[in-house]
Amino acid sequence: MRMTVTCGALLSLAARLALAQPAPPPAGELTSPSSEDRAAGYCDFVRGVGSAEAALELAPELFGAFGVVNAGEASGGAGTTPLGDPTPRVTAGLMYDLVGLYRGRAIHKRAEADCRRQRAMTVLESAIRQGSGLGEQAALEARARVLEKELPNAEALLTSLRNDMKQGLVTLEELNAVQVRLDGLRQLSSNTQIARERLAARPRIQEGQRLESVLNELRAADDQLESYNGALRRSRAWRVSVRGGYDELIDVDQDLPLFGQLTLSYNLGHLWQGSANARAREGRRRATLDDVSGVPQRINELVAELRTVHRTEEGRLREVSTLVSDLEAQLQSMDALQTREVRRFRGYLMMELTRLRAEQAYLRAHVESLQAFLGARSP
Repeated sequence: MRMTVTCGALLSLAARLALAQPAPPPAGELTSPSSEDRAAGYCDFVRGVGSAEAALELAPELFGAFGVVNAGEASGGAGTTPLGDPTPRVTAGLMYDLVGLYRGRAIHKRAEADCRRQRAMTVLESAIRQGSGLGEQAALEARARVLEKELPNAEALLTSLRNDMKQGLVTLEELNAVQVRLDGLRQLSSNTQIARERLAARPRIQEGQRLESVLNELRAADDQLESYNGALRRSRAWRVSVRGGYDELIDVDQDLPLFGQLTLSYNLGHLWQGSANARAREGRRRATLDDVSGVPQRINELVAELRTVHRTEEGRLREVSTLVSDLEAQLQSMDALQTREVRRFRGYLMMELTRLRAEQAYLRAHVESLQAFLGARSP
């Protein structure tokens, strides 16, 4: 009967341990990270470390011992051994701390919080690396599209003026004036391409991510990480262990050489841990906020700079849009006039309109990108 109860307890314990083991991550979750997920390597690292540490908490311990104890029949009288003669003893079995289930799960959760913290940190570091160029990639692409569309028309206009000059219809000064404007558009296109390649080499962040939201995510993940650290420290004060196995005294008659034991221990230092953990958690929060060279401080500086750029470019966009509308109206009024002077002046206006349209597309896309990164302004 005692053997049945003990074996049943051990089998039940083994079944609970098997269920408590963490499930493997879904296929592709870590082995095939997104190209934008620059924190995937760090997450692999902390999850691997967490799994290694949790494995020791979730698994049982095997133990074995061999020694000599006083056992047997105690005899009375002077000079006799009251606890019997020294007898060899063999002990072997399993031991498991039930609090390890809690610690193992907490270690996994701590690793996830650390991963979320690193993901947010990576996004913010990428934004800091972009600096005032944050959101400019879309603006440069918009400018490049306008120039790509309009430059062939400008090239055709210059070719037409060269033919007119051969026929004496335009002067060299007039041709040079148009050529200088065209060269400015070519230089603008070249500078746009160089700027796009320069930004492409920097870490990019996903469009539409609000920097303040990511910063809040960083603070929340960092606070949660410290919360799990505190929980793990508190759990060290408790121990609920179950031991069972084989215990035999050599040359001693035993009905059933098995044993089982439940042990509960509590460290009184746990009574003072609560206030200490709260102080550590608050101290970490204040240290992160007060770090003059930390990511939160640099993000706040970047947000202030980007808000100034956003406000300035909003005003400039309104001005450029007004100029574009005025030039388009002038060109429409010239369509009915077919004199040589009007056609030549129309070419100047076309060159200037192309430049303004390119700037308008740049400003509009940049303002929209900055609005997405900064979010709605506080009243």
